[in-house]
Amino acid sequence: MAKHIGIVACSAEGAALCYRTICVEGAQHLGTHAHPEVSMHTHSLAAYMQCIYRGDWQGVGELMLSSANKLAQIGADFLICPDNTIHQALPYIAPRSPLPWLHIAEVVAEEAVARSFRSLGLTGTRYLIQSDVYPEKLTARGLEFVRPNFAEREEINRIIMDELVCGLFTPAAVAYFQQVIERMKREGCDAVVLGCTEIPLIMNPSNSPLPTLDSTRLLARAALRRAVQIVK
Repeated sequence: MAKHIGIVACSAEGAALCYRTICVEGAQHLGTHAHPEVSMHTHSLAAYMQCIYRGDWQGVGELMLSSANKLAQIGADFLICPDNTIHQALPYIAPRSPLPWLHIAEVVAEEAVARSFRSLGLTGTRYLIQSDVYPEKLTARGLEFVRPNFAEREEINRIIMDELVCGLFTPAAVAYFQQVIERMKREGCDAVVLGCTEIPLIMNPSNSPLPTLDSTRLLARAALRRAVQIVK
């Protein structure tokens, strides 16, 4: 019997893509129209951002823990969070979590190794890029990485927070990401991490100058494997 997946959501567009991926691709494991039981809880994005703006990662963690407890109460077996940025808060609350978590950066790092990539470009919010969420997991796997420069971080963050999380997807945003990824390619990267769960809504293997590591769908697929107890 498939395990019950609990989704601790933050921003709507990325969480929705993760949820859809689980439901649609579940059929590959369980048969036509079938997927594991899935439950999702999300606090208001504004509540998360109020904590993030003041650097209160403990506060972010408490919101995540609140969702985790509610999902545990309704029967979830394990948890995922389709938001890269707030993984910074996971260490604060993991010891008190009622359920185990899949870590999005660990899932991405595992895929990078499986595909024999060596140096990854990182994209995501400025809060993620300046954190150790990805560097810690990539370094542990022997992977190198390149961060966006300061100006790129600011513009990528603006696109994410002012456009993508609001469901606004523009050609100009695509062109900017292509420009940044092309620079990373020139610096020796052989793949790019789409490290905000909304970025895959505008960037994909067909329009990216580098192969993509889609954190949203990779997390969803890892959750599916865990739910149906398939070892990759």
